[in-house]
Amino acid sequence: MNTEAFNKNLNTNTVATRYWHAIDKGKVQCDLCPRFCKLKEGQRGLCFIRANQAGKIVLTSYGRSSGFCVDPIEKKPLNHFLPGTSVFSFGTAGCNLSCKFCQNWDISKSRENDTLADNASPLEIANTAHELGCRSVAFTYNDPVIFHEYAIDVAKACHQQNIKTVAVTAGYICPEPRKEFFQHMDAANVDLKAFTDDFYQHMTGSHLQPVLDTLIYLKQHTNVWVELTTLLIPGKNDSKEEIDAMTKWVVKNLGADVPMHFTAYHPAFKILDIPSTPGETLTQARDIAQKNGVRYAYTGNVHDKKGESTYCHHCSQILIGRNWYELSEWNLSDEGKCINCGSVCSGIFESSPGTWGAKRQPVRMSNKS
Repeated sequence: MNTEAFNKNLNTNTVATRYWHAIDKGKVQCDLCPRFCKLKEGQRGLCFIRANQAGKIVLTSYGRSSGFCVDPIEKKPLNHFLPGTSVFSFGTAGCNLSCKFCQNWDISKSRENDTLADNASPLEIANTAHELGCRSVAFTYNDPVIFHEYAIDVAKACHQQNIKTVAVTAGYICPEPRKEFFQHMDAANVDLKAFTDDFYQHMTGSHLQPVLDTLIYLKQHTNVWVELTTLLIPGKNDSKEEIDAMTKWVVKNLGADVPMHFTAYHPAFKILDIPSTPGETLTQARDIAQKNGVRYAYTGNVHDKKGESTYCHHCSQILIGRNWYELSEWNLSDEGKCINCGSVCSGIFESSPGTWGAKRQPVRMSNKS
């Protein structure tokens, strides 16, 4: 089947992709992420939504979503990117990692098309975000790199309406598609799941180095605002030694201004016998990060106003007070500087914070007139 005939044969939710090549015995290899799935005709990759159809890799979830919702930007979590504003969030189904501890497993591990219960074109998403007053759109709930083509088209439509874009991702993507993907993103929260390859292999079915490569690429070759999140699992990735090594690497390779979020694990998916992360573990990680030079270290998934708030790295003035997702104090000047000492707080700030608060507003696109 030639390319023109192939494209005509696709349904509205299935689109051709570019990052693949043919291999022996009629198989094709997906080159989107370092998993390099080798697929026979009709087979789906581990991610579920990329498949071999007529000897080509296609995306089968274009325009389909597991749900849309207006969230506080701090929930992504992003603390230095348009604080207090609302973000229009959505994801699809599937994931290219196999995290045994996945906190969104009902979406990311779904193998059911019924999970993709809502539909929206890129223009509809941009228009809805604009109508709802959202300053940004987030690709989240599952990893957006696997719906690469859809995310990029949504980002293009959003930018035409001056709406910024956010990727919430594990950063497990190959260099060429990575370059294209992040050309269209304004901010990213990258999930740095641990700092040992053993953890990545046995707990996520992937490897650490490609994630580190993505982080270095983002800092050295893009203008994407980057924040990091590490879900600390008791006895798995929460040792003082590992947090020490991780935070030193971040400061050396990414810089002191990259915010780090240490968040609490709660039993989920395939790991139900490990208790939730104690608050002391999160505070300890935050302290180690600050000792090693991380200027903005946070705790998450627990109520900890001190650990949620932003402080001046020079004079320790509270700059942005947070209580869960509600903002309280705001001590930044119009230029994003500490009003006490004038030191710059790194981030993407507007002259005043947003007022969205902690609200979560589900949106059903198929019900919109």
